[in-house]
Amino acid sequence: MLKVAMISTGEEVLHGDITDTNAAWLSALFFQRGFPLSRRTTVGDQLDFLAKEIEHCSLTADVVIVNGGLGPTTDDLTAQAAAIAANVGLELVDEWVEAMEQKYAQLGRVMPETNLKQAMLPQGSEVLDNPIGTACGFAMQINRAWVFFTPGVPSEFKKMTHEQILPRLEESYTTNARECIRLHTFGLSESGIGQSLQSIALPEGFELGYRSAIPFIEVKVFCPSEHPQTQALVAAIASLLGDNLVGHNQPLLAEVGELVEKNGYSLALAEHFTGGFLTSWLHDDIRLAEHVAQSWVLGRGNAPEYTAKLPLEAALSLAQAAREKNQADLGLAIGTEQTDGVVVALVTPEGEWAQLVSTKRRYAVRDHRHVLAALGLDMLRRWLEGKPVFGHSESLQRVTHIENRY
Repeated sequence: MLKVAMISTGEEVLHGDITDTNAAWLSALFFQRGFPLSRRTTVGDQLDFLAKEIEHCSLTADVVIVNGGLGPTTDDLTAQAAAIAANVGLELVDEWVEAMEQKYAQLGRVMPETNLKQAMLPQGSEVLDNPIGTACGFAMQINRAWVFFTPGVPSEFKKMTHEQILPRLEESYTTNARECIRLHTFGLSESGIGQSLQSIALPEGFELGYRSAIPFIEVKVFCPSEHPQTQALVAAIASLLGDNLVGHNQPLLAEVGELVEKNGYSLALAEHFTGGFLTSWLHDDIRLAEHVAQSWVLGRGNAPEYTAKLPLEAALSLAQAAREKNQADLGLAIGTEQTDGVVVALVTPEGEWAQLVSTKRRYAVRDHRHVLAALGLDMLRRWLEGKPVFGHSESLQRVTHIENRY
């Protein structure tokens, strides 16, 4: 089995100052293309540690991707570490010096001498072109592995991977391309899903995985690409997940965005407890953003004519007022926090629904807002799909509710 490793470099990555999106992107891409990673590590800007990690990976993997540390500054140590790991010297590569000078000339500038460092590569290495930036990549054989060294800038890294690295790998190694089908759920627990899916018999080469990120749990089906049993297996899993399945290969937000766009509905929002969280979240989807007529974000002292009512009636009044005053098709409201929970209400041309829910566990404030925003969005999804607006949730308890169909 082909072993592929990735080394991310830089103190800012190691200490969490920036998120290592390059590693996540490469992991997903290589998995899909049949080169799943077997090891991923992060090393700071320390020459000895980096050289030792490159050497270790070159002895245990067949392919190694080293990301970052190819810039012109003193903390960019990857080329030097590669030379140490390979036990060779560094040499100035004239072709890359010329390429950098041309890049600066196109900008009407003279290349600083410090950039010469980016053309100092280990002896015997092969230049990997970088048409975007000044940091070339390079490839070399070290021990048992082919090691590819890439710039850390995401746009440069991705282009180099697609154009320089993947073609080499696909030419040299037999691939077993796989795919990952993602089923997004809301209202279920990981243990509950695992129990429900116990009856599923996986064909050879198939695996199930789970990813929990409040308030959703993603069921991942790993399978050989274009396998004839995939469709039936996914359908069986989806059936067991029931109407808690909120998105097939796309999250709830995208699912609702697709449904709202398809039907052409406009939406008005009113938020108390969530404090604008739902509004901000909806604007992450360009389709939903275009269909939000208006959003009211109300503080605890606002709208006394609504808050003076009983919680269910107050939230319904807010949803109805938001809908009518903004001439929207749909109204969605999240009420104030009560001693026994928070009300989420939906008003449509076909009826009105409100439920007072309490949580079965203690959430951090932001997570609590996310859960209730997701509940409101899921109520909307259910109505758009013609399903019962109130669904089952293992983390929420429905204290009381109102359902009036017109």
